[in-house]
Amino acid sequence: MGKGGGCVPSKKKLPSATADEGPPSARDAPIPAQDNSPEAPALDVDGVVTDPIAKLKIFVVFYSMYGHVEGLARRMKKGVDGVDGVEGLLFRVPETLPIEVLEQMKAPPKPDDIPEISAAELTTADGILFGFPTRYGCMAAQMKAFFDSTGQLWKEQQLAGKPAGFFVSTGTQGGGQETTAWTAITQLAHHGMLFVPIGYTFGAGMFKMDSIRGGSPYGAGVFAGDGTRQPSETELALAEHQGKYMAAVVKRLAQA
Repeated sequence: MGKGGGCVPSKKKLPSATADEGPPSARDAPIPAQDNSPEAPALDVDGVVTDPIAKLKIFVVFYSMYGHVEGLARRMKKGVDGVDGVEGLLFRVPETLPIEVLEQMKAPPKPDDIPEISAAELTTADGILFGFPTRYGCMAAQMKAFFDSTGQLWKEQQLAGKPAGFFVSTGTQGGGQETTAWTAITQLAHHGMLFVPIGYTFGAGMFKMDSIRGGSPYGAGVFAGDGTRQPSETELALAEHQGKYMAAVVKRLAQA
C-alpha cells in the first residue's frame, strides 16, 4: 500500500547503504551511472552531490464510524505537516462489522482517499497517533481488533521505543474523554512504546469553560452527541495542536 492520505512515505536510507545487501565489496561499490532511482544522490545547481531529504513520518491511524474521529485526524495531519521535516500520513483500520449492519446503523461510506493499514506497516512510522471512538469508556472494538493483530510485532518488539498518542470521540461529556485514552495505554505499555500526552500545552484553550469542548491532557477529543454534532473549531484546533506537538517530539527524539 505505502500511501496515506495522498502522501508517499519517504525512506530514511539509500538502498546502497543497507547493511544486509551483500559483502563489503558490493555494498561499497559506486552507484551505476544509469541508475535513475529517485533515492540516488542528485546534483545541486553548483554541481555538488547532495543527499535526498528524508522526512520523518507520523502515521495518523484511526477508526471512525460517523466521521467525527476522521475530522480530527485530517486536522491533526495538518498540524504534523506544519512542522518542517515531518509529514503526516492518514490511515484507517479495517472495519469489522458487515456492510449490512453498517447500513442499518446509517454509517456513511469509508473515505476513498484514506487507505487501510496493516499491522506490519506500523514499523515504518517514526511516530503514531491513534484515534478511535469510545465504547463504554474504552476504545471501539475495531481499533482493539487492530491492536490484537499486532501480536507478531509484540513478539519481536518491533514497536518498542516508538512514540505514540491518542485522540478520541465520545457521545457525552462523561462518556470517556479521559478514560478511553487512559485504558488504551495498556496497548502501548505491552509494546514498549512511548506514550506522548499533550498535557496542558494547548494553553488557554484547555481552560475555556464558555463552550462545550472535547479533549483532555491525554489528547484531542470531540463530543459527538447523538451523532449529528460535528467537531467545533476549538476541538479541531486542539487536534491540529496535537499534530504539531507530536511532530516536534518525534523530531527532537530523531535529532537526539
